[in-house]
Amino acid sequence: MGMPANVEIGSHVWVEDPEVAWIDGIVINIEQDEVEVQTSDGKTVAVSSSRIYPNDVEALSGGVDDMTRLQYLHEPAVLHNLATRYEINEIYTYSGNILIAVNPFQPLSHLYDVYVMERYKGAPIEGLSPHVFTIADVAYREMIKEGRSNSILVSGESGAGKTETTKMLMRYLAYLGGHSGAEGRTVEQQVLESNPVLEAFGNAKTAKNNNSSRFGKFVEIQFDKKGRISGAAIRTYLLERSRVCQISDPERNYHCFYLLCAAPHEEIEKYKLGNPKSFHYLNQSNCYELVGVSDAQEYIATRRAMDVVGINEKEQDAIFRVVAAILHLGNINFEKDEDIDSAVVKDEQSLFHLQMTADLLMCDPLSLEDALCKRVMITPEEIIKRSLDPHAAAVSRDGLAKTIYSRLFEWLVDKINVSIGQDPNSKCLIGILDIYGFESFKANSFEQFCINFTNEKLQQHFNQHVFKMEQEEYAKEEINWNYVEFVDNQDVLDLIEKKPGGIIALLDEACMFPKSTHETFAQKLYQTFKDHKRFIKPKLTRSDFTIVHYAGEVQYQSGQFLDKNKYYVVAEHQDLLSASKCSFIAGLFPPLSEESAKPSKFSSVCSRFKIQLQQLMDILNSTEPHYIRCVKPNNLLKPATFDKINVIQQLRSGGVLEVIRIKCAGYPAHRTFSEFLIRFGILAPEIFKGNYEEKVACKWILEKMELKGYLMGKTKLFLRAEQMAELDAKKARLLRNSATVIQRHFRTYTTRKDYIVLRKSSIHIQSHWRGRLARELYKYKRKEVAAVKIQKNLRRQLARRAYTDIRISALVVQTGFRAMAARKDFRFREQTKAATIIQTCWRCHRAVSYYKKLKKASVISQSRWRGRTVKNLEAATIIQAYWRRYRAVSYYKKLKTASAISQCTWRRTAGKEHSNVKMAIRETGSDEEENYKLEKQVEELRCCFPSEKHPKMDLEETKTQEIDESWFSLQTSQNKVDETNALPPEEHYAVLRTIAVHPAVIETSTPISDSKKVENLNAEVKKLKALLLSEKQRADNFERTYAEVCKLSEKRRKKLEETERRVYRLQASLNKMLYSMSDQFAELKMILYASSNSNSTSLPVKIDVQADVAPNNSDASSSDSDFTFPVPALASVDFSSPDPNAFQLIVQDLSTTEISGSDNGDKEGAFDDFF
Repeated sequence: MGMPANVEIGSHVWVEDPEVAWIDGIVINIEQDEVEVQTSDGKTVAVSSSRIYPNDVEALSGGVDDMTRLQYLHEPAVLHNLATRYEINEIYTYSGNILIAVNPFQPLSHLYDVYVMERYKGAPIEGLSPHVFTIADVAYREMIKEGRSNSILVSGESGAGKTETTKMLMRYLAYLGGHSGAEGRTVEQQVLESNPVLEAFGNAKTAKNNNSSRFGKFVEIQFDKKGRISGAAIRTYLLERSRVCQISDPERNYHCFYLLCAAPHEEIEKYKLGNPKSFHYLNQSNCYELVGVSDAQEYIATRRAMDVVGINEKEQDAIFRVVAAILHLGNINFEKDEDIDSAVVKDEQSLFHLQMTADLLMCDPLSLEDALCKRVMITPEEIIKRSLDPHAAAVSRDGLAKTIYSRLFEWLVDKINVSIGQDPNSKCLIGILDIYGFESFKANSFEQFCINFTNEKLQQHFNQHVFKMEQEEYAKEEINWNYVEFVDNQDVLDLIEKKPGGIIALLDEACMFPKSTHETFAQKLYQTFKDHKRFIKPKLTRSDFTIVHYAGEVQYQSGQFLDKNKYYVVAEHQDLLSASKCSFIAGLFPPLSEESAKPSKFSSVCSRFKIQLQQLMDILNSTEPHYIRCVKPNNLLKPATFDKINVIQQLRSGGVLEVIRIKCAGYPAHRTFSEFLIRFGILAPEIFKGNYEEKVACKWILEKMELKGYLMGKTKLFLRAEQMAELDAKKARLLRNSATVIQRHFRTYTTRKDYIVLRKSSIHIQSHWRGRLARELYKYKRKEVAAVKIQKNLRRQLARRAYTDIRISALVVQTGFRAMAARKDFRFREQTKAATIIQTCWRCHRAVSYYKKLKKASVISQSRWRGRTVKNLEAATIIQAYWRRYRAVSYYKKLKTASAISQCTWRRTAGKEHSNVKMAIRETGSDEEENYKLEKQVEELRCCFPSEKHPKMDLEETKTQEIDESWFSLQTSQNKVDETNALPPEEHYAVLRTIAVHPAVIETSTPISDSKKVENLNAEVKKLKALLLSEKQRADNFERTYAEVCKLSEKRRKKLEETERRVYRLQASLNKMLYSMSDQFAELKMILYASSNSNSTSLPVKIDVQADVAPNNSDASSSDSDFTFPVPALASVDFSSPDPNAFQLIVQDLSTTEISGSDNGDKEGAFDDFF
């Protein structure tokens, strides 16, 4: 971190802020060690001078792409530069040879296309903007030129974009290498296609990331002598085994468990699975689904990825069989046996899951239960089988689940490596390390301890690399660097891994003692490291401990350290699974060698991880490292949001600020001579007058400012942080003094200029005022003359207006009297015409009523005729053959039903048409222009009705007679049939046949032979057939005649409806005319009355209005009485005397006797329907 600045009043500085980490401000007051600063948000704060840092106001608005070029290299400057570049979508920034990548949380495809890769291919690092392709290109070029392997270390917290950055690196290396693997796929593609498999079995949701990798990954891309990719390998580190059995809310277990629960229905039935909430290993958290992620689709994608990496169908089924077995295994619960202190399976549900686990693992259920609930102890004398209590049995169950899952994950990694293929002859490689970043949560357990131990090792490697780059920079400038201070974190590493007194050694020692607990382990730590500066014992706790890491203090809970550190396979579990009938499961647990099978052989997770980590460090030390630090700008995973508090914490934990601290320990300000002269040449302006070399001029400035302790190289000047701040302060003071002089001279100039302008303005104002006074006097005189003229014109206007009003009034009175006389004449003519129209309407109404009577009679005659026809047909059928009686009766019933339906349909249609006619008559309007036409049409209809009445009545009478004859014939036949049915059986058949021959035949006493009877009957039958045929022809004729009559009736009905609509419109017009006439009469009366009062010289006007209403009876269908429309008599033109015999127009209601034939309740004949 840079040293605090020596500032003065007016200096721009950075101040700590609890909301935005650092905020800029201006110094407004200084009192000893306390500085008062006004921040950019308007607040005023007082801080210690050691807690503020100078702000470079001359920095570029878009930031710098390399933070070593910042004028002030400290924490707020680095944070502000990253935020400035993030706002303009510049997500990559250099810090020396280190690349800082800020996750944009949005696609930026234009940064990674083939055109961009071509631009960065072989380009110098100074020529283009920072990019992840630059790091890959530098590593590839160094490997080709020097023949030495390189490595790229990608680190950052969960969700910072490490995996995506790794993919981009591999894409670019594949673009440079250009080697095709098996089946036409590149090695890089094969590695990427393995990602879905590894993510399904090695990733899980955490509190910070929905797809967090719970293992470290180191990808080795191998190259041949020509620089082409020849192979690749994936190495994994520290899979989080405990997550299989223990998860906390709102985290999830590994993705594969949820994918299998969302598999197709056949798979679920096959493995007897269900909702994730029903499994103990999944329902410890309330989170079962991820927002925007479909587990069913991810399951299909994972199966497809397995096909790509070479895992066949049989192996896939075995893999998911193991995953399902782990889920069922977690649902096996234990309870204490009633007789002895041992564990037994709790209930039927647990027995079901035990059976399913055994079936899926293809082992014996009893052997599985014994492996979970019992332990075998071998002594020299005998073999003892010891039962476990329920808690120990649950621990054994969880241990078996973790062992199976870790073996399955190792098998997947080995299978992927075999699928990708490795080149044993490769001499050079580029390794890409995707490792978890520094973690510090509220609850930190064994996994965080191992992760932070890894980051301490990588940070040491990182610090050494940064210090080495500083050494190269000093050597390049031929500067002695031996006295530059370098702070290492070796003491923390010794605290963790030193033997025999490190934390890992004490943990392994505690694991080897059966009676050790986490509390005894914590007390051992307290005693051993009570004086260590990196170890702290927290207050109010008995088992927690705190380690001061390079990124800050982390408090660990040692409650599960011992259980999670034990790495061994229980012999019973090994024997059970190695004997499985499934070759895949047996292959996960091969038989152990005699050396590893010894009970005294102890292996811990820490010791194994330490060996793996040391192997990784050996690989990194043998390569040329390159660093990429990924930063997550916010925890909401939203674009264009830069949370400075979150970012500054990641910069601290990622070691970026540690690099700054290392640089600030030496000479952080590296400036070329030309850059220094441009920035600080103003401090010694005399150097610009002479022709001096840049180095000499820089030295002149530093000596004039009395600075010491700086270093001058061949092309650069090296300054400490406080020296840079002091130069900026002196420059600011000089500029402030110069500004004061400039302001003084400028104020003198502006004051004199204002005085001259004011003097000229006063003279101009006086001249203007005198002119204004003269103009005002002239305006007054001019207004006086204008007033006289206005008064003259106003008097003339008033006189003319009075005359005009009198003349207009006279004209109005004359017009009113003339209009009254004209309206009288018009009303007389209209009322006379109205009486004629009303009479026409009544005649139309009477014609409609007659039409409806005729229509009803026609329907009745048709119904009777059809009934008679049906009955004649049935009688003929009964007479023809008695054995067809049932069939004839059925036919009669059908004809009778059809006739009834026909009549009902006709009546319903007639009713609807009748209603439509009424509605049309009510809704249709009319105007006065059609009145005359309607009167003519009504007269024509009146003439047509009498001529059409007689043929229709004759037809109805004919049909009625025919129907009566048919009905009488049918009734007679039916009576004879009834008499025949009442005879004895012997005479029944003979009588029936006799009646069937002819209804008029009478029995005689003369005996007749059978043959003669048969002949007579046959003759009668022939006559009846002929008669029946003639009746059918007659019926057909009647049908045709009836159809013609129906068509004619329909035409006349439509014509009558149109006439009724026109009559209704005529009636509406008549009503409007009557209302208008009454209104006009009232107005005329008022006008005459007003005229008689206003004009005293006029003669009196008398109007006699007589109204007489003749009473008359009205039936139920009419509600109107006689109407009288008084019409005033026209007087003489001079209105001297009105006509005493004023006429009256009386419209009497027609007698109800003419419409008595109408149906009861039918009001369409009522007079009020037309008004």
